[in-house]
Amino acid sequence: MFSFLAQAIKNTYHTGSVWPSSPALARVMTRSFREAGSPRRILEVGPGTGPFTKHILEALEPGDEFHLVEINHEFCRELESKLLGPFRKDNPDCTVELHATPIQETEVEGRFDFIVCGLPFNNFPPSDTRAIFKSLMEYLKPEGELVYFEYAGVRGFRSTVVGRTGREKIRRIDAHGKSMRRRFGGHRELVLANLPPAYAVRLQGTEQPEKVMN
Repeated sequence: MFSFLAQAIKNTYHTGSVWPSSPALARVMTRSFREAGSPRRILEVGPGTGPFTKHILEALEPGDEFHLVEINHEFCRELESKLLGPFRKDNPDCTVELHATPIQETEVEGRFDFIVCGLPFNNFPPSDTRAIFKSLMEYLKPEGELVYFEYAGVRGFRSTVVGRTGREKIRRIDAHGKSMRRRFGGHRELVLANLPPAYAVRLQGTEQPEKVMN
């Protein structure tokens, strides 16, 4: 908790909140993966201190492969010492690898059944958001699922306190998110038991016919 707060204050660009995601949000974000049969390939992008990672590790079975991508080196050290190292020791039949690179520069062979993304897209320029989503969808199997989250109401609130440039950035990020949901059969699920409340957003691995979003 304290390491997350310290990094949130130190690096607001790559840390989207001053409070880790709740267990309730973690359960929703990892639900599809936990309900699927093994073997599974899972990718987590932006795990931070591991609120989603813990749920993923608890559900891994022999033969599963789990890759994590995190660019904050302090978070990487904490993940390795507290979660990943102990898990590898007790579960040699699972593959768990941590990559300390941006997702756009990560080199992992093959595609994934499930991708869980905890990146703070509201903090990024629209060009970075598009590049990240491009990389994520390239890593996702056609029948796979990508899930990420966005805080409920935050963009609307920010629009009232930022200038014209900030409002245009928010508009473009919001438009990109809606476009992705239309193209990839996306839907949102509101999780109230989080600070602040958040939407879990799920996308499919292949583009879908145009349909009404929810």
